[in-house]
Amino acid sequence: MRAPAETLREAQRLLDAGMPFHAHEVFEDAWKSGPASERDLWQGLAQLAVGLTHTARGNAAGGARLLRRGADRLAAGRVAADAYGIDVDGLVAWAGELADRAGAVDAAVVDAAAEAPGLRGDRP
Repeated sequence: MRAPAETLREAQRLLDAGMPFHAHEVFEDAWKSGPASERDLWQGLAQLAVGLTHTARGNAAGGARLLRRGADRLAAGRVAADAYGIDVDGLVAWAGELADRAGAVDAAVVDAAAEAPGLRGDRP
């Protein structure tokens, strides 16, 4: 099991490299091995990463659903997210924007690396 800071670093590295499914696996490990009080945080982040995966692979509808579900779960885990400096508002906005765009273009494939969110709000 990784420490939360290590989980965030590794997941961000994978997201930046255009590997959101691998980032999902890192988050999934944290959600399954971490404390129950952090479950919504890690599960929400995992759903955001797999939502990006689906969107990048052309599954716009499935990706949009997972992005919205992940944003809702992440918002529910705000207390834990705040403790780790995670930009909940920025991630929720990013997920909603990408989900809306994916639905509007109906199955257009996106570049996963170009769409990678900054987990701590460190993206332009």
